[in-house]
Amino acid sequence: MDAGTYLAVLGLAIISGLTTLIGVTLALHVGRNPKSIAFGIGFSAGMMILISLLELIPHAWEISGAGASLAAVVSGAGVVAGLHWIIPHTHLVKEPGVFDARALKTAYLVAFGLILHDLPEGFAMANSYLVSPSLAIFVATGIALHNIPEEFAMAVPAVALKARRFLYRAALFSALAEPLGAAIGLAAAHLMPALNPVFMNAAAGAMIFVSLHELVPMARQYGNTGMFAAGFGGSVLAYVLLGFIFPA
Repeated sequence: MDAGTYLAVLGLAIISGLTTLIGVTLALHVGRNPKSIAFGIGFSAGMMILISLLELIPHAWEISGAGASLAAVVSGAGVVAGLHWIIPHTHLVKEPGVFDARALKTAYLVAFGLILHDLPEGFAMANSYLVSPSLAIFVATGIALHNIPEEFAMAVPAVALKARRFLYRAALFSALAEPLGAAIGLAAAHLMPALNPVFMNAAAGAMIFVSLHELVPMARQYGNTGMFAAGFGGSVLAYVLLGFIFPA
């Protein structure tokens, strides 16, 4: 890989990651609006699931085959599931962990969650770029659109702390997690290029896990099933539109 590849991938990850700041800004200024949150969560979850199932996994499947793809998807989901259990964090639902979550401030737990979710997204961008630059642009744009409602929903519980400066710092660290994930993905692909489709499937599994384990329970917490469904439908429309703009 040449320097141009690294710069292109990291640039995409930085631009996509910075949309997290928009989500936190909305949380600070809009506050709790159950309908908006449910719609946003539906859009966010839908976008991640569509990108994973219809873009990342099929492209990797063609290269590595069904068995290796399935194993990689399950492994990616398993790694993130393990991190969710080991590292205490909170969004809108209570989760067990090996540490006493009550001993940590809610704001710090939210920050952990934000960063933990953005790492696999950067990883996915890096490995998709090595398959096809147009695929990477498609994935990065979809992740950018997904980041805004996701970060908004995850930041809402911490807004009550009125720690505006901290929330922006947490969002910035979350934004930087995407280029960090991209750098890790590039390094892994450089050291083990034959495993690139495995890494891409693992990233897809991680994102599917986040969507089903985190975002869907959030939507249930706020009710408004209809708005969640509308948000998911909006993600389908956005996905189709992206397909026309950035054919992968």
